Amino acid sequence: MSLPVSTGPVRIVRHPDGVVELRLDDPGRGNALDLGTAEALRDRAFEVAADPGGAVLLRAAGDSFCVGGDLRAFAGRGAETGTYVHAVASAAHAAIQALYELPVPLVTAVRGAAAGGGIGLALVGDIVLAARSGRFRLAYTAIGLTPDCGASWFLPRLVGPRGAADLILTNRVLTGDDAERWGLVSRCVDDGELDDAAHRTAAELAAGATGALRAAKALLRVGAGDELRRHLAEEARSIAALADGREAQDRMASFLAARGRPKAGDSRSGARESESVS
Repeated sequence: MSLPVSTGPVRIVRHPDGVVELRLDDPGRGNALDLGTAEALRDRAFEVAADPGGAVLLRAAGDSFCVGGDLRAFAGRGAETGTYVHAVASAAHAAIQALYELPVPLVTAVRGAAAGGGIGLALVGDIVLAARSGRFRLAYTAIGLTPDCGASWFLPRLVGPRGAADLILTNRVLTGDDAERWGLVSRCVDDGELDDAAHRTAAELAAGATGALRAAKALLRVGAGDELRRHLAEEARSIAALADGREAQDRMASFLAARGRPKAGDSRSGARESESVS
């Protein structure tokens, strides 16, 4: 019997097969990151790191994995915008670092939207599975901001500098199949198979040769943890500095105003997704 050991927008569920699940659990908001959610993510990630079982599974409840920073929480803060954005990014970055440095394998399952900061959170996994419904979009420059949550560190290592520049500068959308072709994810599966495939992958790893898996992962991470930490600090500085500027604040306000007027046929879930893109 699986045992939930926490509540709130980010939960931990410990499974009897040795899998420790870290679950984003605020589906009504697309698992968007405001300060409270980012801090919950950090705190739960620290708890998982202290007792990670045999493997960790990172997934999300609802139709979206994580739509990024909650622009409604960012907007209207005036001179305090940068301070708030820096606090959100710093909390999320602490979670990213803790997850990256887990000694056991980390499997990530991505359904629906992974946008903005949700991209870095998705890519931190050792093995990343995406549903065919997956939609990957950076979206930062559209609102005058720069990437956070490690996106500008992970992407060049996964898709090369040209691919990373394309994704970050143009904000193109990749489907789950596209993400597999580009090398963002390990493999793409049908939506109905994602949860079972991700848990099965994590359980097989948890049942594997623990010492060898930990040692192999350590070899893959040699020297990279400190580099990621420095890069995350620079990402937080950059996005906060831009968030204090008039261009970004005007773009965020215009973006939200446009999404407040959905076209005929638009769903509120789609509007909510687009309100959270960093």
